[in-house]
Amino acid sequence: MAFNNTSFQIPTTSSRQPAQLPINEQLDLFREALGRNRTLAEILRRASAIDLPEWYLASGCLFQTVWNVVTGQDPEAGIADYDLVYFDSSDVSWEAEDTVIQNGHKIFADLPAPVQIRNQARVHLWYKEKLGIVCPQHNSVEAAIATFPTTTACLGVRLLPNGEWRIYAPHGFSDLFNLVVRPNPLLTPRHVYETKAERWQRQWPRLTVFPWPQESSKDSGIKTVLSLTSHVPELDHAKGERGLKSVERDS
Repeated sequence: MAFNNTSFQIPTTSSRQPAQLPINEQLDLFREALGRNRTLAEILRRASAIDLPEWYLASGCLFQTVWNVVTGQDPEAGIADYDLVYFDSSDVSWEAEDTVIQNGHKIFADLPAPVQIRNQARVHLWYKEKLGIVCPQHNSVEAAIATFPTTTACLGVRLLPNGEWRIYAPHGFSDLFNLVVRPNPLLTPRHVYETKAERWQRQWPRLTVFPWPQESSKDSGIKTVLSLTSHVPELDHAKGERGLKSVERDS
């Protein structure tokens, strides 16, 4: 798909809001909003050429671009970095990941914001040391994205060789277009969610931030991850349809 910088119009109060539209129309609005962010568009183009295994541009740069467009800000405002995730379980050593990271530094060096590249197949090796919680080994990049701290963070976009988009959005787009920050307590610690939500609300004051669920626990969250990652919903915009992608759990 060719990116453009045309205006992204949110429906007026006399018409349906984006979150109330059919999913194919929400997808069109989502793509149109992302197309306003020139840095994001360029990263997608270059990442497609690199073609890392099972890669996605994911999380903050996507939902923050939409928030900017919805609230009338510059599409790139407040975006500190761009997360490029991939999944390569054939070599989960730090040396292999660092080789990819260093190559990425060269490829994306001239862009106005850094591109953070991470192999989601090795998150379980460092997660406990960094955040104090045991992370089950992910069996796909989609399974990893599904554990990100908010429903709006669980997003991934990949530009296919034919120019079409592959979009992963397990929670859909309602919270995204409604400017809702809702916790996804599958794995992320509470303090991480609350710190991020507080920072985001300073940049985007119109956000509605939901509190951390009182009855969730780290143990139950991890069990939920293990039970949910066998089937993850995926939107393949190349075909214009919604489907389920079955992911076999490693034995």
